[in-house]
Formats: sequence, C-alpha cells, structure tokens
Amino acid sequence: MTLLKIENLHINYGHVHALKGVSLEVGEGEIVTLLGANGAGKTTTLRAISGLLKAVKGDVLFNGDSLKTVKAHDRVELGISQSPEGRRVFSTLTVHENLSLGAYSRRKKDWNVVEKTRRFVYDLFPRLEERKNQTAGTLSGGEQQMLAIGRALMAKPKLMLLDEPSLGLAPLLVQNIFKTIREINKQGVTILLVEQNARAALKVASRGYVLETGNCVLSGSADDLLADEAVRKAYLGEK
Repeated sequence: MTLLKIENLHINYGHVHALKGVSLEVGEGEIVTLLGANGAGKTTTLRAISGLLKAVKGDVLFNGDSLKTVKAHDRVELGISQSPEGRRVFSTLTVHENLSLGAYSRRKKDWNVVEKTRRFVYDLFPRLEERKNQTAGTLSGGEQQMLAIGRALMAKPKLMLLDEPSLGLAPLLVQNIFKTIREINKQGVTILLVEQNARAALKVASRGYVLETGNCVLSGSADDLLADEAVRKAYLGEK
C-alpha cells in the first residue's frame, strides 16, 4: 500500500525554481532514500511534505488523501513527523522537555501512550535517559541527533522524515544511527531518508530516488542504485 505519493511537485524559493516536477512514492513499511548533491532539492521535498513550503503546482498525498489544504501542525496529527537537518533541538530546555514538546499534539488525549513512547525512545537511546534532566544545548552532536530523532518519534508517526541524520557525526556514531533507523522501521514506522552518506543510506533503504537541480533523474531498488555506474561515480566516490 502506498502511504506517501508526490505528484509533479513544483516549489519556488522566490524566483528560484527549487523543485521542477518531482514525483515519488513511499510504500507503507518501507525505508526510501533521497540522494543528491547540496541544492538538489532533497530538504525542499521534505519541507513540502511537512507543509512548511507551499507547492506552486502538484500535490502531496498521504494515505490517498491530498494534503494541499492541510496545515503543517495538522499533518503531524495525521502521522507525519520530521527530524530536521542540523538537529534544531531546543537548547535551553532539558532532554525530557524536548521530548514532551515532540508529543505536543498527543499528550492531552493519550498520556499513557505518550509515556510508553517516551520509554521506547529511552530504550532506543539509553544515553538520553541518562541525560534527561540535562539541557539539550550541553549535549554532544551525537546526543543531539538522538534527541532530534527521539523528539520526532514522540508524535508516534506513521511516516518519519529524516534529514541528514549522520551529518557531522563520527563513523562509530553513524553506524549506531543507521542501526537505530532499522530498529525504528521494524516497529512499523515508514521512513523517508535524506542522507549525504549515499552508501549507508542505500544499505538501509529498500529503494531510492536521485535528485539533481530539482528534478528526479533516477530511481530504483537500493541494490540497483548501488550497482549503477553513474551513482557510484557521483555519490559513492568511485572512479
């Protein structure tokens, strides 16, 4: 079953035509990755799905329904959450408070489920529980990334948008983050992953799309993209 479908999406930043007719699909239970150089339109695509950017043309469908008139905060309630590029944690709030804000749309109606989700996040990232009363600004980069992912999970999403989760992290932490992405997916969360580390992304994903200057130029299974000569040269550092 198709959970997310993007049809001929066009996005402008002022006079810049950032997305030029992007179409893609994400099936329920999949991990799908978006690859491309800086400026290709990957983050723009995620922001359009979240409702933070308005389409000039085209549509985003979630569970078969158009999101054209659905505001960003209402999309969270429908089951779409995002862990943004650069983490963007609330630095003056504690780990616990950051997680509580992630559950803002849910906490009044199902507090017990919120606490169960928090328990899942702490089991996934034991370091966060150790630092739950520490302000987020004092965490390491890796810990802040854990917190950003944990905060997105607190909304109990059906679809999770992950934007550059390994950016700036040491290799060992990168391995842990991708292991965690698999674990989140096993719990039934569909994932759309934007990631500069193309090799790691394609190893965790089932399918992928390649964006170039706002266009989708290639798509296929992760294995096919890993074997594609153009992808290997452009994104895997092979000659």
